[in-house]
Amino acid sequence: MPRFFLLALISLFSLALPAWGGTVALVLSDQGGAYSDFSGTLEEALAGTNWSISARHQANLLPILAGQADLVVTVGSEALRKTLGRSDNPPIIATLLPRQSYEKIVAEFRRPGRSTAIYLDQPPARQAAFINHLLPGQKRVGMLLSSETRNIAGQYRQALSSAGLTLDSEDADTDSTLLPALNSLLSRTNVLIAVPDSKIYHRNNIKPILITAFRYQRPVIGYSPAFVNAGALAALHSTPAQIARQTAEMIMAHGTNLPNPSGPSQFAIAINSNVAQSLGLNITDEAAIRRAMVADREGR
Repeated sequence: MPRFFLLALISLFSLALPAWGGTVALVLSDQGGAYSDFSGTLEEALAGTNWSISARHQANLLPILAGQADLVVTVGSEALRKTLGRSDNPPIIATLLPRQSYEKIVAEFRRPGRSTAIYLDQPPARQAAFINHLLPGQKRVGMLLSSETRNIAGQYRQALSSAGLTLDSEDADTDSTLLPALNSLLSRTNVLIAVPDSKIYHRNNIKPILITAFRYQRPVIGYSPAFVNAGALAALHSTPAQIARQTAEMIMAHGTNLPNPSGPSQFAIAINSNVAQSLGLNITDEAAIRRAMVADREGR
């Protein structure tokens, strides 16, 4: 029996070997900043494994990738768009982009072949836990929706309900309906949670949304440090380094046998203390909230 068991293990190991080594072509939407952080962390995470980065390319200077690498990792929306514009690509792992951007780009190109993604979008259950620890006692959560995000409202409603919270929403598909919808929503809720939605949270709308929320004395929970710097109370987000390490884990575990797209496994917290003070809120620091959230998850 022990010998049979050993032979079975060897057989399984040999079947898995093709996924455990190869080369990666990295395609970056831009230089510096988040893209540089991602690139450096991914290289560091793959060091000492059977996977290595064989080439780095800027999206606007992309050569033919077929035959150059076993896998392509795209960083940002533009990198995915440019890569899908090439024919005969290796399997693709798309990173540092929202879920709706990934789905829109893939649908646009209708490219046959394999691709997956690690979204920037935080899981609804994690967002619910964040709200409970950030703003205990604030039970009514508002969310603006458009055609890009309406299909996730059910997931958020269920996750928030499981955490003892209530979701209220308003549709805001156009700029002309945004402020009326926002005013109505803020009058009924305690906090506004923003999710990536290019129809609502674009450059021209962020400031009016934050000013209106402040007038109602309602905190806004964003989805990036930039959102917090602009005037949101806080954000649950994942750093480029965290996404890069998750990408390395995916590569080492699955190789070219890509799993389904997923959200980030790790997260960071940003809080704007000036906004908290202006709203009269006594907010626990980021580290304490993170520890409490991790403890909650491990306790389940």
